[in-house]
Amino acid sequence: MQERLQKLIAQAGIASRRHAEELIKNGEVTVNGEIVTELGTKANPETDHIKVGGKLINPKLEKRENAYILLNKPKGYLSSAADPEGRKLVTDLVQGFGRLHPVGRLDFNTEGLIILTNDGEFTNKVAASKTVPKVYEVKVKGLPPEPAVNKLRRGLRLEDGFKTAPAKIEQLKSTENNGWFEITLFEGHNQQIRKMFDAIGHSVVKLRRISIGHIKDDRMPVGAYRLLETEEVKAFHNSPQKSARKSPPKDELGASKIRTHSRTVKPKKSAAKKFRKR
Repeated sequence: MQERLQKLIAQAGIASRRHAEELIKNGEVTVNGEIVTELGTKANPETDHIKVGGKLINPKLEKRENAYILLNKPKGYLSSAADPEGRKLVTDLVQGFGRLHPVGRLDFNTEGLIILTNDGEFTNKVAASKTVPKVYEVKVKGLPPEPAVNKLRRGLRLEDGFKTAPAKIEQLKSTENNGWFEITLFEGHNQQIRKMFDAIGHSVVKLRRISIGHIKDDRMPVGAYRLLETEEVKAFHNSPQKSARKSPPKDELGASKIRTHSRTVKPKKSAAKKFRKR
């Protein structure tokens, strides 16, 4: 199958897609011996010989593995693989896996767990799922009265017109000036939790996602990441909340190889201050 050269170069782990574009424009990429400088040119790694800097990348593409990475996202990073405004990206925090993209999104100023992968089918399945709960810890300005919180539990229409589904909300230990809550959602409207509390007059001060379905990692520092284990990945397909088949077909996870390792990779420098209750 033909794919864009910059995508293939990124999948081979040679460079990011942006850097791959520079390599192409600089004449460092050839297809079947011909120099390619036009962005958007496509090639088929099964039939075309693709070289970068004179080295054949086809063997690297043949060994492509699906990677599933759990990242503890800091504040101030965009949940995207590219940004025309040049803001910091979650993909900047994870190196050595080729081209990755986030599964769903966390707001720019929200911390917490997010999965990065190169498996598009996995992304579509998990991000669009209404059976995978996402759990958040929320600190809000002031102390919302119980009737107001009950409105959020039942679901309400936000200022942008979106009607939220019922949500599980548990009150945690609060301070004199701030309420703390644990919220479980099965949907992912843009800045939903912030807009929910804005709707009852108590803006969000801090927000952190602490779990995605069965995935938790309380000990992972902000900015650190680890590869998900094979069983953790498969569990998204085997979720008992789904009424469909109990086990996926052998090719359900895409490529036959899954790159996994349980070791946590800590950030070289503190990517963000530790999220703590104040």
